[in-house]
Amino acid sequence: MNTKSTFGIHFILKRSKMIDGTAPVYVRITVDSSRCEISLKKRIPIINWDNGKGMAKGKSIEIARLNSYLEQIRSQLTGYYQDLIIAKQTITPGAIKDKFCGIEKSGRTLNELVEYHNSHMDLNLKWGTLKNYHTTAKYIILFLNKTMKRNDIFLSELNYKFITDFEYYLRKHKPSDHQRPMQNNAVMKHLERLRKMVTMAVRLEWLDKDPFAAFKLHFKKVEREFLSEAELSAIEKKNFTMERLGYVRDLFVFACYTGLSYIDVMNLTPSNIRKGINGMNWIITQREKTLTPVRIPLLEQAQSLIDKYESNPRSQNKGALFPILSNQKLNSYLKEIADLCEIDKNLTFHVARHTFATTVTLTNGVPIESVSKMLGHTNLKTTQIYARVIEKKIADDMVKLQERLSDKENPISLNHRNKVR
Repeated sequence: MNTKSTFGIHFILKRSKMIDGTAPVYVRITVDSSRCEISLKKRIPIINWDNGKGMAKGKSIEIARLNSYLEQIRSQLTGYYQDLIIAKQTITPGAIKDKFCGIEKSGRTLNELVEYHNSHMDLNLKWGTLKNYHTTAKYIILFLNKTMKRNDIFLSELNYKFITDFEYYLRKHKPSDHQRPMQNNAVMKHLERLRKMVTMAVRLEWLDKDPFAAFKLHFKKVEREFLSEAELSAIEKKNFTMERLGYVRDLFVFACYTGLSYIDVMNLTPSNIRKGINGMNWIITQREKTLTPVRIPLLEQAQSLIDKYESNPRSQNKGALFPILSNQKLNSYLKEIADLCEIDKNLTFHVARHTFATTVTLTNGVPIESVSKMLGHTNLKTTQIYARVIEKKIADDMVKLQERLSDKENPISLNHRNKVR
């Protein structure tokens, strides 16, 4: 924790509380741009006060005693300031005031909580999730520095206002690099991570009450991107002159016909391919993200791609089904593929998972319960986020409905149709 700060002590009169020409004496403590005031329970005639020097003026014994008392207070407050530096605690006017008033605050700070969470949860959280927590920690530091002019705060200082101020900061934050400003759900994700860390502090008894108790997270429903049948076909049939684009296309198409995420595709080995109950080859694995078992019958389109890379030296060296490629490079190349195939969508590898759920399975009549199992979901509601009803399915359903309605109006037509069948 950075303890370097500007520190000042100044004695003032509260003229707003003047009675019969006298006003109370206060001491004002300033640290950086923050300040607080403490009543010293002393009053003095306004005419006997020197505003510039911040002390009483005159030669009487009472004036001399008051100035002596003020110097004792100055020395005492300076001592508390030095104590905070030595103890490497957060230095604030409030912390100095608390020491002066005999109030001891918890020594636990927000940065300590973040560090404790990230160091103790590294075995329980996946690397990508932990990386997101580090990003949230970065924004907390930026918020403290810019908005509160501090590097850290005590956990006991966390309150509803801190949360709403942090939310406002995230929404208004303008990145200095190429990134776009945060949208609502990104802001909510940072607040959700902060809430989980604060909940840990409550359970550890570092906090007496949860400042998030009255705060509600508001996520907006987002339409998940997926490819139409025509767009998927365009990618499958496209001839790429660059080998790397052809390989990325194959990985993407494989995911479109299996519903696997990037990390789950990269983790596949020949041992994950086994004969299923119907005699077909099945992928039998578990999701890296949730460790949920996954069993997926292999469609011909996916099986052909496994066969294509079966003898690839890069696959064999790693003992994997496919040559390893980083997610960052893969998504970068997918942008090129989208341009070359004239697909005006933000093509990422996860779009393949959505495409499997919608275009490949649900649109073709696969029950949502089966799709949920193949995606490795433990809750059907999660699948319903992926599985939207698309226009083609609506059109087909409405044609069938029209036929039924027409048959009811024209029974003769229905009898004729039955005879033909």
